[in-house]
Amino acid sequence: MKKFHSFLLKSFLGPMLMTFCIVMFILLMQFLWKYIDELVGKGLTWDIIGELMLYASATLVPMALPLTVLLASIMTLGDLGENNELLAMKAAGISLQKILAPLVILIVILSIFGFFFSNNILPVTNLKIKTLLYSVGQQRPELQIKEGAFTNGIEGYSIKVGEKDRKTSLMRRIMIYNQASREGNLSVTSADSGYMRVTADKKYMVVDLYSGCNYEDVRANGKPRNAKSNDYAFRRNYFAQQTILVPLSGFDFKRSDEGLFKNDYQMLNIAQLEIAGDSLKKELEQRKGYVFKNLIGRSSFTGPIDTSNTIKSKASYTLDSTIASMDFTDKKSAVSYALSMARSAKSNLATNKDEISYKQRIINRHRIEWHRKFALSFACFVFFFIGAPLGAIIRKGGLGMPVVISIFFFIIYYIISITGEKFVREGILIAPIGMWIASFILFPLGIFLSYKASNDSAILNTDLYLKFFKKIGKLFGKKKSA
Repeated sequence: MKKFHSFLLKSFLGPMLMTFCIVMFILLMQFLWKYIDELVGKGLTWDIIGELMLYASATLVPMALPLTVLLASIMTLGDLGENNELLAMKAAGISLQKILAPLVILIVILSIFGFFFSNNILPVTNLKIKTLLYSVGQQRPELQIKEGAFTNGIEGYSIKVGEKDRKTSLMRRIMIYNQASREGNLSVTSADSGYMRVTADKKYMVVDLYSGCNYEDVRANGKPRNAKSNDYAFRRNYFAQQTILVPLSGFDFKRSDEGLFKNDYQMLNIAQLEIAGDSLKKELEQRKGYVFKNLIGRSSFTGPIDTSNTIKSKASYTLDSTIASMDFTDKKSAVSYALSMARSAKSNLATNKDEISYKQRIINRHRIEWHRKFALSFACFVFFFIGAPLGAIIRKGGLGMPVVISIFFFIIYYIISITGEKFVREGILIAPIGMWIASFILFPLGIFLSYKASNDSAILNTDLYLKFFKKIGKLFGKKKSA
């Protein structure tokens, strides 16, 4: 049995390593596609790019492991079935459960490793990559300029671009406010189009402008800095082409302090998430209590209401009788005061509602991250019990059919998982249900497929279905002829 187990493990480890590399490559390409605009043209050195890729690869491991297990298990068992090795094992009296036993142990170890990675290594790599991406974002100020909005990141200048061509880097409808003199918007440059680039030493940004005009308020000699606007002479200069040299400072690549992001929920392990979640929950309860006390304090009753029998015996008040005893002026004043108090309470509740909702969403994100560390590890276990029986049933190895089936099941898992996570973020579902719903749905499917594979079911045998439809066709043919 030791040789058999060794043979089975070797048959599984080869496809697993291959598929892991393929899946990591695909996910890494997706990461590059997402951040390509923020990385291209930043003048980054190869060591920075390599470090970024290393951290990105580490953050993708928890997602890559379940798909790797699914694909490798289908390929391994499908290979064994296609070569009749699985049939030979069963003929020797070895059940499917005993065949899969060493692989089950391996998957348990892999799931434990996945949890350890998510809990201890992933928070560190998340912190590293977020800090590095933030630092990269400080590079090349001309690429930070967004369309249709003023950019104030360059000291002494406020720049607005109407449209930016990402292929040619041509910018249209450019407006530059020169505020270097700290006397307000006394110098404005408007241009139809232009280009922006940073010099090699990163000390200046060169702005080439075309078909524009300079508008400038010139202060007369001897006038104080706080002179009135009518003491300025207005000057307008048209140009066909103009180059502006904007001095830069602080745009060299500098690593940001990791302390800026270390308290983010993605940078915490299980213990830290629990502590942070408890603190946030206490803050939320305190805020709700404050809102309630503030609302009561604004009402007509500023203290506790005494409802003892002594008070009740002295007088009995009703709203209708109290209002009926008032004259018109008092009624008007009472209604006006009540409306004022109601509007004030409504405004106060609306203001605090957004803050309370925000705090609740932050708490939900902490709960999502806590459950995610377990759910992704358990997904390896779920996908193995889907992939291994499927491989034994379809009896097809290689990267053809297994890839198609693996992608199909992974997409189902991913869609359900993302939907559940969204419901948790919005407070529709609690975290234990939303984050585990995908596993709850697919795990029974794995048990069903394992049962079918143990009994040599032909559930995915295409020949069986073709024969079935041929029989139905013959029956309809006989009825028509009759």
